[in-house]
Amino acid sequence: MGKPLIPRGMRSVNKVFTNRIQGVYAPYVPPLAVIVHKGRRSGREYRTPVTAFRSGRTVIVGLPYGADTDWVRNLLAEGRGGLERLGRVRRVANPRVLTADEARELPSAGRYAARYMDVLVADIED
Repeated sequence: MGKPLIPRGMRSVNKVFTNRIQGVYAPYVPPLAVIVHKGRRSGREYRTPVTAFRSGRTVIVGLPYGADTDWVRNLLAEGRGGLERLGRVRRVANPRVLTADEARELPSAGRYAARYMDVLVADIED
């Protein structure tokens, strides 16, 4: 996978401070959204604010911290999760991480993001 854009040390700062603040408004202000995922070991539900773009039945999320973050690993391990965007919660399934080479078929926003970072793609279910 690609090299993270944001230094690893910023993960802790954002996890403790920024995510808590963004989590309040992210479900309502595009292109922000909240990924709902279950902990791999704890089974506890977590909510992580992200920048997400929708294209038809697909959601595309840039991974500036890389693909080895807890929320990405949780979502991939479970194979499903939730997406809260524009005040609505939807299920997502079949999450996968794409590199720039694999993202050629994505819409322009996804291809652009993939030039600089890995992207997570998932299918939106009804």
